[in-house]
Amino acid sequence: MKVGDRHYRSIWLSSDGWAVEIIDQIHLPHALIVARLENLGDAAVAIETMQVRGAPLIGATAAYGLALAARNDPSDLALGGAYDTLLATRPTAVNLRWALDDVMGIVHQLPPERRAEAAYRRAAEICDEDVAINDAIGEHGFTLIRDAWQAKGQTGRVNVLTHCNAGWLATVDWGTALAPIYKAFNAGIPIHVWADETRPRNQGASLTAWELSQHGVPHAVIVDNAGGHLMQHGMVDLCITGTDRTTATGDVCNKIGTYLKALAAKDNGVPFYVALPSPTIDWTLRDGVREIPIEEREASEVTRIAGRAEDGRILSVDLTPMASPAANFAFDVTPARLVTALITERGVCDPSEGGLQALYPERASSGSS
Repeated sequence: MKVGDRHYRSIWLSSDGWAVEIIDQIHLPHALIVARLENLGDAAVAIETMQVRGAPLIGATAAYGLALAARNDPSDLALGGAYDTLLATRPTAVNLRWALDDVMGIVHQLPPERRAEAAYRRAAEICDEDVAINDAIGEHGFTLIRDAWQAKGQTGRVNVLTHCNAGWLATVDWGTALAPIYKAFNAGIPIHVWADETRPRNQGASLTAWELSQHGVPHAVIVDNAGGHLMQHGMVDLCITGTDRTTATGDVCNKIGTYLKALAAKDNGVPFYVALPSPTIDWTLRDGVREIPIEEREASEVTRIAGRAEDGRILSVDLTPMASPAANFAFDVTPARLVTALITERGVCDPSEGGLQALYPERASSGSS
């Protein structure tokens, strides 16, 4: 995607051929800062502190984290420790474990002197594969937006509500939930996006709104609790969100507040779609509410907020009474019964075990559901 006149991915290999560079998302939307990752510790901190976030990008960063670790020490002991360090950074997004297992499965078959090169090569492949996956998700999701446009008689605009950030900043490029929106906009469909602010970290208000602004997509930031009102008054044609982990039966885990949007959509007859790349599917789980671990983050993300003052300074201020504690659950689970359909790189399917296995028959035949 473009920022100004320059094309960016969210992560890339530095010109020196070994360090990894990322867009430091902590500073967006007020400043575009590129951070350099030079070792395992840098990669772990980037994931844990959300310099990078979004399930696909977390996986890509973890893959490069193993490559950086292998460059420093390719021994079994060191790589095992690196695996454990990276796996512990974020507990909910399944792409993290998937990417780590993928890279480790390759390097463990090789002698130590060949491991770093192989890890770097596989990390780059994971990034390229993610871009292709998201491009395909965009094409399949575009048909749903086009159908909504045609159902309106090709008059007015298509209003899409999304939650959190599932754009190119959450992936390597294109994004998941935003990829169909970019495709529709590029095709000339008049589209408008309601971007939930998505407390507590405001990733909709800061990251999604910033992305859409850069691409020129019409949008408006709304408070999290406005979605139901908009749906009641016919101001939302469809919802599209992303997911950090999807069960084999179609339950989806996404940023906290997604479940409430799905409930409002169900009550108002608004289609609720979830866009996901296949590495986000956890084929070992069947009950998302009971089985998906929900990350609890620091209370300060709830009690404090950062913003730009009139003089241009970036300030962090307290929102709550100093004596008041806060709970910060980062995700919630939306049961499959509230999801209209899943948008994957292989097509659109029913949010069910049968729907997913129809698109991924190799999973059905392997019995890994």
